[in-house]
Formats: sequence, structure tokens, C-alpha cells
Amino acid sequence: MLNEKLKDHHIILASGSPRRQAFFKTLGLDFEIRLKPIVEEYPPRLKHFEISDYLAQLKALPFKNELKENDILITSDTIVWHNNQALGKPKGEMDAFNIIKSLSNATHEVITSVCFTAKNFEKTLNAITKVTFKNLTDEEILYYIKTCKPFDKAGAYGIQEWIGHIGVTKIEGSYFNVMGLPTHIVYKTLNTIAEVT
Repeated sequence: MLNEKLKDHHIILASGSPRRQAFFKTLGLDFEIRLKPIVEEYPPRLKHFEISDYLAQLKALPFKNELKENDILITSDTIVWHNNQALGKPKGEMDAFNIIKSLSNATHEVITSVCFTAKNFEKTLNAITKVTFKNLTDEEILYYIKTCKPFDKAGAYGIQEWIGHIGVTKIEGSYFNVMGLPTHIVYKTLNTIAEVT
């Protein structure tokens, strides 16, 4: 349905994430995957969604000079916000353990920003989901890290994995946002772009 509306556009997804690529397929979109390396650093003054907005826009920068008239480039970034700080991807098993331990018996926010870039415009939107974990035992945390190796995930966990099944007691907002892409925002924004261009 959406693919038909966007038939005059060329969608470029700048993400190596298998989850995000799967979401785009689920939305019924034809798209090209195009990757460019960037250093994911942000100014320390940034807080909360400012961080993921900045990083999503940063990921679009290397592509800007090569976009054609009908191209729509989509970049995104996800952070976990807890105790007034951004939790990124863990640097190893001990870091992953400490991150998950801090999320245990508490509520944190998962923020995903999506940047839509074309030759003549750029638009960045974000979604925030609150996730609450039960009191996780050290054994549960260690078992999860050993079996699922969540080293490529912000906040050191994937809600769709074992720890999400046994540990998440409450979620407020988009589940898919926690997985890495607020699909409802992508769908709505691409519909809007298709109508005005």
C-alpha cells in the first residue's frame, strides 16, 4: 500500500541493523541499504532525545551530497535513558552486567530518533517508551548475557529476547520502538512525504 504511494521515490535505509531492515520489509517497502561509517559521538551538553536526534542527523551527513531528486534517506539512533544519563552499547560482559543490574527493579526510557533526509528537506522525529523491569537476579542477568550476547544493543538488552520475556513487567509506548524503530512514525511520515511530493 505505502510502497505504491512511494513508487516515484527511492528509499535508502542507512542501517546495518537486521532488526531495522526486517521492519522495513514488514512495512512492505522497497528499499536499498547503503552504509557509511561514522563516529557516534555527541556533545556532552546534549540530554535525552537531543542525543538520539543529533546522532540520527549525524548519520545522514555523509550522504547529503550524493542524494538524487527522488531519494529519501532514513537514518536512526536508539538510546536508553536512565538515571539522567544515556546508556549505550556495552563494552563487554562486565559492562553489560552493570548496565542491566542498574535497570533491574526500575523504569527507564528507550528513545529512538528517525531522520528523514531528501535533497530539499530534513525532518527528525522521535519516540519515547517507558520500560519497567522486575528485580532481576544476578543469575538471570548472567544467563542472559551468556546466551544472548547483547553487545550490539543500547542498554545491553533486546526486549524481544529471553530477558524481555521474563523480566519486563510494564511498557508504556511503542514496543517496536524498544526493538529499535518506531514503525508507526516511519509509516506516518512516509505517507505524508508521498502526499506532498
